[in-house]
Amino acid sequence: MSEEASLYDQIGGEAAVDAAVELFYRKVLGDHRINRFFSKTNMEEQIAKQKAFFTMAFGGPNNYTGGDMRSVHARLVEMGLDSSHFDAVMEHLGATLKELGVPDDLIGQAAAIAESTRKDVLGK
Repeated sequence: MSEEASLYDQIGGEAAVDAAVELFYRKVLGDHRINRFFSKTNMEEQIAKQKAFFTMAFGGPNNYTGGDMRSVHARLVEMGLDSSHFDAVMEHLGATLKELGVPDDLIGQAAAIAESTRKDVLGK
């Protein structure tokens, strides 16, 4: 791939993001450390928003219409969301991409993008 190719394109575009988000949420919802944060969440809507967010964040088409990270996670921070929960989400993101055969360097790029949201997600 050329150096100009976005992370979105390098990991396989829409089909790869769709597969990753579906697998990612299966892992998240099965994790007792963090699944309570999704107990009142419409998961179909959540999955669609996450697909749009990852697509945009990874350099694909920007169809994300959700709010900013600080606002959309404020309710979860009130529920006790902290760095340990963010770490669990990061763990599932990495494991998901690994399971789907994404090369380690691209997983690192995806993790860096996700990590860049930590302060806003945690309201810091």
